[in-house]
Amino acid sequence: MYLLLQLVAIVLAFISHKHEAIAQYVPPYTSIVVPITKHTDAAKPLYSIQIMTSFVNMQYLHANFLIDIDAPLIWHDCILQWNIYPGSCPNNTLCTSPVSCNEYQCTDVRTTYSYENPSCPPVTNSSTLPGWGDCTCPVNAVNPVTGACDQVLLNYDEFTVNTSNGKNVFTGLYGAYPNAACAPSSSFASFPANVSGVMAFSSSPYALPAYLFQPLKKTLALCLPSNSSTRGVLFFGSGPYYLLPNSDVDLRSQLSYTPLLKQSDSFGYFIGIKDIIVKQIYCNILPSNTTTKLSTTEPYTTLRTDIYKRVVKAFSVATIGIPRASPVVPFGLCFKSLTRGPQGGLKFPEIDFSLENGKNWTVSVANSMKQITEDVTCLAFVDGGVTPEHAIVIGTFQFEDNFLQFDLENSTFGFSSSLLNKQTSCSNFNFTLTDGN
Repeated sequence: MYLLLQLVAIVLAFISHKHEAIAQYVPPYTSIVVPITKHTDAAKPLYSIQIMTSFVNMQYLHANFLIDIDAPLIWHDCILQWNIYPGSCPNNTLCTSPVSCNEYQCTDVRTTYSYENPSCPPVTNSSTLPGWGDCTCPVNAVNPVTGACDQVLLNYDEFTVNTSNGKNVFTGLYGAYPNAACAPSSSFASFPANVSGVMAFSSSPYALPAYLFQPLKKTLALCLPSNSSTRGVLFFGSGPYYLLPNSDVDLRSQLSYTPLLKQSDSFGYFIGIKDIIVKQIYCNILPSNTTTKLSTTEPYTTLRTDIYKRVVKAFSVATIGIPRASPVVPFGLCFKSLTRGPQGGLKFPEIDFSLENGKNWTVSVANSMKQITEDVTCLAFVDGGVTPEHAIVIGTFQFEDNFLQFDLENSTFGFSSSLLNKQTSCSNFNFTLTDGN
C-alpha cells in the first residue's frame, strides 16, 4: 500500500510539474506581422497585405488582400468545394469548404453582419453544390473600389501568417480559421493587379481580429508606405514594434493616444475631433466634438462642405505669400511651385487635429500637400459635400508614414504623426526571416 501511495504521489508530481511548465511557457512572439504594399494602378490608391492561404505540394500559396478597417466580412477569389481532397481543386484555384444555409453562421452573417443597401440583391437559399445536395449561404459584400454590391458565398477558410517579436520575423507560423466568403474572379476586375480579396480588420465578429487568439492581444498596428516600391508593415499583437535604423526604440514610446469611439451602425473605427488648427488659426468646426471616421480605402481626408471651407480659408490665410495654381480634381486649393522638386521648396504650415482628450494629431506637410506635377502642389483635403454620411473621414494619404495603433481591448487609438520627422519611415521594418527559438 505504501509503494502504491508513493507511485501515485510521483505521478501527481509529474503531472503538476508538466502543467506548471506549460503554464510558464511564453512563446517567442508577441504579434503576427505581414508586409503592406501600396497600389496606384486602380481608380484610387489602395493598400494590400499578403497572406498564405493554403498548403499545396509542400508549399504555401499566397494571395493579396486589400486592407479594410471598415468591412464586416473577409471575402476573396475562391470556389466552394465539398469533400476537398488532394488533387481535387483545379490548378491555380483556391478551394474552400462551404457554410450551409442551415448553419447558424449563415443566419448570423445575413441578418447582422452583411451589408444591406438598395444596390444589394436579395439573398436566397436556391443554390446548391454538385454532390452536396445542401444549400449554400450567399451574403452581401460591398466592393470598396466601386461601391457596388457583390453577392458572395460564406465558407470555412484558413489563413497563415508569420510571427514576430516586433523586431524580427520568425519562421514560426500562426494559423487563423475564419468564416470568410468566396467571390468569382470577375468581382475583382476593378482591384489593383494581383489583388484578389478584402481583408476585414474591423470590430465585426467576422473580421480577422475576432479569430486571432492568445497569446496575441487585440491590437492592430498599421504603418502604410508612401510609395509602391517599398513595403510598409502591419502588426497584430501588443508590441513592441521597431523600425530601422532606430531598432532600439519601441514605437509605442512615440505614440499619443485618444479614445476609439463606436457608432451603432458601423464596425469601423472613429475618433473625436474638436477642431482643426492651421498655423494657430482655429477653424471652429461644428459640432465642437465631431465624430470622425478612420478609413483605409478613402485616399484623402474628406470634410463636410462647411468644415472644408473653413479649413481652406485658414490655409489660404496661412499661405498668403505663395502663388496659386488652378485647382486639380479632386482638390480645391493648389499652389505653383517656385522651384523644382517635392513641394517646390515651399514652406507650408502643418495642420493639427485637436482631439477630444486634449491631444493634437499633427498632420505634417508630407501628409497634407500632394505633389501633382513638378510645378503644382495641392492641399490634400477634399470637399465631401453638404450632407455626407460622416462629417470628417481621415484617409490614407494622411496615414502614410505615420504609425497607428488600434487597441481594440482598451478602445484607444495611438498615433505617432509623421515618422519622417523621426528619421525613419514605414518602409524600414526588417522582414528578414529568423529562427524564433
